[in-house]
Amino acid sequence: MSDVYGKFNKSHLALTKEGLDLFNDQKYWECHEVFEDLWKEDVADKARYIWWAIIQVAAAMIHYRDKNIIGARGLINKTKDKLRKIEEFQVRTEYVDNFLDWEELEKLVWEVPEDPELTHFAKLFEFRFKSYLNFHEYVEIDKE
Repeated sequence: MSDVYGKFNKSHLALTKEGLDLFNDQKYWECHEVFEDLWKEDVADKARYIWWAIIQVAAAMIHYRDKNIIGARGLINKTKDKLRKIEEFQVRTEYVDNFLDWEELEKLVWEVPEDPELTHFAKLFEFRFKSYLNFHEYVEIDKE
């Protein structure tokens, strides 16, 4: 697949490792900061909605960990808005599906009800990105 502006592509994927490592280590604030820097770089690029969704999940997890249901609820509902935008703008690509465990993340986000209790966030808190660990091999193979 060639890199198409506005679609989440290999170039976007190559920038995600640090943020995903931080997310997986439950360093949600640091993850938020890394992705926020990427998210701010090109405001016209619709692919940024992928990072924006991850930022908001990470922020929701901070609130969940702090037992702040109002903050967690607000951010997970904003994440759902971003997921709708990702669909509307057709940002999602094979890179998102194959290397970001997006289907699983999306499912966990949608499972949280509109007016959740803290217990509704437990499965999402246990989520870890796994498939991205293989993308460096893919990128190297693709360069040859």
